[in-house]
Amino acid sequence: MRKPFFLAVTAILTAVLVYLSRLWFLSLWPRPGLLGIEALRPQGGLLGRWLRGTEAAPFELIIWAVGCFLVLTLAQKLYDRLTPKPDAGDDHG
Repeated sequence: MRKPFFLAVTAILTAVLVYLSRLWFLSLWPRPGLLGIEALRPQGGLLGRWLRGTEAAPFELIIWAVGCFLVLTLAQKLYDRLTPKPDAGDDHG
């Protein structure tokens, strides 16, 4: 039961990370924004909007990739802490 839960969490986390990037192509909610929050526009690309006008703007894709790596690494470490490790001496097959 834990594995499907963690797979679903990872899928949601991945969807959020793609939504933050310029790679988001879906328009799943109306123009005013998700749940009426104007900052959550349907086109995605939030990281680009946050970086616009800064000196870091040309490096948006690199910043996004490094951020994804860090977030997914932290998620893996959390998963490793929350799931029991199999015994090294178990011989099930």
